[in-house]
Amino acid sequence: MIDKILGTKQFTGYHMLGVLFLFFGTIISVNLTLAYFANSTWTGLVVQNSYVESQRFNEVPAEKRRQAALGWTAALAYEDGVLGIDMRDKNSEAIRDAIVIAKIGHPVQNRDDQTVTLIARGGAHYAADLVLTPGIWDAELTVTGPKGEIWTHGIRFMVKG
Repeated sequence: MIDKILGTKQFTGYHMLGVLFLFFGTIISVNLTLAYFANSTWTGLVVQNSYVESQRFNEVPAEKRRQAALGWTAALAYEDGVLGIDMRDKNSEAIRDAIVIAKIGHPVQNRDDQTVTLIARGGAHYAADLVLTPGIWDAELTVTGPKGEIWTHGIRFMVKG
């Protein structure tokens, strides 16, 4: 009698099967979507083989101390499509005749990564023409000094839109 008044039908096993398919289908499709986006963006890898890198554990601090003893500094600026870096030694004198290479990329994905060689533009200034979109960027510098000394340094900077 109530079924006729309310116009409802009986809930059967097929209805329950449909509910289960919709419930688990939703969960599985959301998980697959998230897995796709997680896999198609930045991998999260810092090194290719962590075991091999672990064998260099004692070498890395020694190299960092050697580079710190150089006392070099780098000041980065990006304006009007030009990436500029001023290189100075521990006496604040210009580092001339160096080879400055910068690997530029976003901190959370590697899709737009690029490597540029900056050209000496007089004094301590090195520059390269480079088009960067607005956002946060990382610059990993590798500088080879005039006497062959190697110095690496990371700088995070913001490009305003």
